Amino acid sequence: MTSLSEHQLLVFFLQLVVLVGVARGLGGLLRRAGQPAVVGELAAGLLLGPSVLGRVAPGLFGFLFPFDDPVQTGLLLAVSWIGVALLLVATGFETDLELLRRLGRSSALVAAGSIVVPLVVAFGFATLLPASFVGPEATRTTFAMFIAVSLSISALAVMAKILGDLELLRRNVGQVSLAAAMANDLTGWILLGTVAGIVHEGGFDPLGVAATVAAIAVFLAAMLTLGQRLSDTALRRVRQGSGGVPAGLTVTIGIAMAAGVVTQLIGVEAVLGAFVAGIVLGRSRYQSDEVRTALESMTAAFFAPVFFATAGLRVDLGLLARDGAAWWALAAIALAVGAKTAGAFAGGRLGGLPARENLAVAVGLNARGTLEIVVATVALSLGVFTPVSYTVVIVLAMTTSMTTPPVLRRVLSRMEAGPEEAARLEREAVLDASVIANTRTALLPTRGGANSLLAARLLDASLQADTTVAICTVGADGDGAMNSGDDAAREAAARFADRATERITAVAPDAAAAICAEAALGYGLVAVGMNEGFSGGHTISTTLRGLLSACPVPLLLVKAGRDLDPDADGLPFRRIMVPATGTKVGQAAQEVAYTLAERLDAGVDVVHVVSRPDRLPEPAMVGAAGDTVVGMLAEAQTLASKFGRDVNPLTRNGPSVGMELAITAHETGADLLVLGAKVRSYSGQPFLGHGIEYLLEHAEQTVVVVVFPAQLADGE
Repeated sequence: MTSLSEHQLLVFFLQLVVLVGVARGLGGLLRRAGQPAVVGELAAGLLLGPSVLGRVAPGLFGFLFPFDDPVQTGLLLAVSWIGVALLLVATGFETDLELLRRLGRSSALVAAGSIVVPLVVAFGFATLLPASFVGPEATRTTFAMFIAVSLSISALAVMAKILGDLELLRRNVGQVSLAAAMANDLTGWILLGTVAGIVHEGGFDPLGVAATVAAIAVFLAAMLTLGQRLSDTALRRVRQGSGGVPAGLTVTIGIAMAAGVVTQLIGVEAVLGAFVAGIVLGRSRYQSDEVRTALESMTAAFFAPVFFATAGLRVDLGLLARDGAAWWALAAIALAVGAKTAGAFAGGRLGGLPARENLAVAVGLNARGTLEIVVATVALSLGVFTPVSYTVVIVLAMTTSMTTPPVLRRVLSRMEAGPEEAARLEREAVLDASVIANTRTALLPTRGGANSLLAARLLDASLQADTTVAICTVGADGDGAMNSGDDAAREAAARFADRATERITAVAPDAAAAICAEAALGYGLVAVGMNEGFSGGHTISTTLRGLLSACPVPLLLVKAGRDLDPDADGLPFRRIMVPATGTKVGQAAQEVAYTLAERLDAGVDVVHVVSRPDRLPEPAMVGAAGDTVVGMLAEAQTLASKFGRDVNPLTRNGPSVGMELAITAHETGADLLVLGAKVRSYSGQPFLGHGIEYLLEHAEQTVVVVVFPAQLADGE
């Protein structure tokens, strides 16, 4: 093995310092100017490459970037390709296959038009380009394929950044644009893998192409099934261990690189494997936000700037002066923009998009960047592009990335949301801010029993449609515990109609500790049916006491009412009562109550109990502003309206909050009480408050308590 010389190492580290420093600096400047950072990072390569530094100071350029030294060049390219792989993992994180699956007719047609029309136009255009554009390892057909892919794709990252800056990600136009951009990205990576495979096969061989496409299809299917399960298992074990973020990063990067190895082995570029691995890893509920943030930060801070700056280093703008390349570049830009806009606009018209929204989507999909640069880099490395055609494609990427944001901002600046869209946006904003409603995965521990089954039904009615529920059974012994657990889990699963569920089993002597350990693996909520009576303090079950003391996420405690028929079809609740307390946990309880009321078409009473007679407002004041009590009720009414519910505000006076709530529930005919509580410690035992515990012990109605661990409620 040949070792690197001290001079080669010196130059290599100097290259990294200069590239990262200039790329990050220019990227920051461009970002502050409203442009994507990638434009500045590419511009860094242009400034440091043959286009500027090579002409102004050729000696310095030759010292910094000795392209005639294959070892020196290989070092930089190796880091650059690692950057591409990590960049694509991060891009895969942001690719929402569920959103693509739910594509409406308009979004699907926009996506199809924005891809098919540019592909056809660009392929025809490529057949007209001079021979100086065609690389030594390409046929005219494979060259035209790469040009077609280059000119027809969109940049999801750039589109998402623009929409995010304009606070339009949740708008109809934003959702359609994102869905179409995701489809573009996904199609682009698959096309890149297919075309690269064709080049590896040595030309356009129908059987070879069919084999390549089949290999890609098998890889995708395997990754989204077996690969998903293996990734989930690996990430789960990492979270169960004590490795923290470093261990999570190791598994994440290892899976991405392994996927890249597989695609490289089947004759497709490793970047496709990294991208698909990113999708799989991003979909896993065991992937921690800290690991995602660490990988994205590391990539954005170092690896991506190195890749984009290195891509710019290969661009020599002087080549545009040869063989009319500048005119061909202008023609490529015009055709790429025109075909993409026309195709997307036509798809939107067929899909019934309003004219202004349609124009905004069509303009936004012209944002290129990351994917086009990767395609050009792959084509150059395969010998499909020459430096001239590579330069033209990079100039196209930079031009469209720079011009799209201001044009799109102008188109979108006066686009107002209609009444229906405004109501949806307001509701989504409430759900996004909710600890309960925004839960991605919930946990239901069960040993069977009516309360556990009721907890399953209430949980199903409280969560969003795409939330997954894991049904967990814990036993202290082997087969006997598992057999009874299987029966309980099947009963509970039957209460979730169309919701995705999964089965979790554990054999452990301490059920509470096992449930808490499972809850720490990325769940947002744990629902527990209280099959034992509740008398507070030492008299509650050991398992419930352990959960209240140590569960790291909110609990949803469910205690069935005395007259509730556990075998009745559907949930029988027609009137729900919830307190107005002005606290974080109180708001969480209201969110659950309003969600249940909406889905069950039930009435809602919002009650505030005042212990001071002189603070009880007059009935006419309820709904007004100023007084603290009145303000709490007004806030509760405002929140209810965002869930599409009208509420009946009530005030009561008495020394015991729990007793007053019980009396009020009896008077109003409420059959479901939804309460909020924070776990506190009293004499070493978990304590929910006298009022909550009174109702759990004495209320005739069904009681649901949203219990926050102290660390989550301390922000009040």
